[in-house]
Amino acid sequence: MKCFYAPDTEAHDPVFRLTNGKIHRNAEQAERARLLRAGLDQLGLTTQTPARAPQDALEAVHTPAFLQFLETAWDEWQKLPDAGPEVVPNAFAQRATATYPTGVVGRAGWHMGDTSAPLGEHSWRATRAAADCAVAAADAVISGERAAYALTRPPGHHSSADMAAGHCLLNVSAIAAGRLRTKFDKVAVLDIDVHHGNGTQAIFYDRADVLTVSVHAETQAYYPFFVGYAHETGSGAGEGYNLNLPLPRSTTDDGWIAAIETGLARISDFEPDALVISLGLDAHEKDPLKGMQVSWDGFAQAGRLIAAAGLPCAIVQEGGYLSDDLTTSLTSFLGGFMGRPAR
Repeated sequence: MKCFYAPDTEAHDPVFRLTNGKIHRNAEQAERARLLRAGLDQLGLTTQTPARAPQDALEAVHTPAFLQFLETAWDEWQKLPDAGPEVVPNAFAQRATATYPTGVVGRAGWHMGDTSAPLGEHSWRATRAAADCAVAAADAVISGERAAYALTRPPGHHSSADMAAGHCLLNVSAIAAGRLRTKFDKVAVLDIDVHHGNGTQAIFYDRADVLTVSVHAETQAYYPFFVGYAHETGSGAGEGYNLNLPLPRSTTDDGWIAAIETGLARISDFEPDALVISLGLDAHEKDPLKGMQVSWDGFAQAGRLIAAAGLPCAIVQEGGYLSDDLTTSLTSFLGGFMGRPAR
């Protein structure tokens, strides 16, 4: 399996996070990359540095205004009086009656959906390199590889066409899906991150050429709170092409695997030419965000099931946070997918 990783992705190492009214250290730390690379090493998988992805691969899913904001906001923020070290919005647009602002503070509240994805000095460089990895994995599949893996961070599946949120900047999974669409007529996205892939859903919600399926923890009292419900099935031409499979946070292997099987059955009915896996590993029972109770064996089963679907597959890394178990979660899934154990 070809694997893609760019050292620049580690340049994003955010600090600020607001949880339950308290400021904490952000969970999306650069250390995650070391833990994930250790998993690839255990499987004997080497990484390649991706080529620079063309701008149109980003513009296929994101607006020009959003891309410009991500690239320039930190520099503009530093020109503010007594500016903090990261771009963190203090006001949010009520978009139903909103006008796009010109100042960077207002644009931060337009293009950032919450405070969990702060922009630092090198965040654009990192997320741009993550997009390079996602496009390289998609291009490998387009070129005939059975599967390719993109070690992307920061993650992406909470970002919509013009809004970053939930530790995510560029939506790397959506970018991979968009890139696959340049070759294939129909593409499916299966998101198994413990959090609902709300950004990916939003990007493709009115389209019939990209089926989006998300297996995640129920969102009534868990991020992203406002979406991720079973009644969200798409709109317009996309009606029936979005499937949400929310599960209780107490879910263990059996319930999680059953939901993945349901998602794969819908994908089979759709008959896509290629598949994107939004590979969150934060459903693990020891993940610090405590979303579900899935074991390493559950991840291995999921890998085997997805491989058995027989679709060309771009695997894009999403969540999975700082824990000694993160490495083994990755080796379990990829080992299952490839039909072999870790070394």
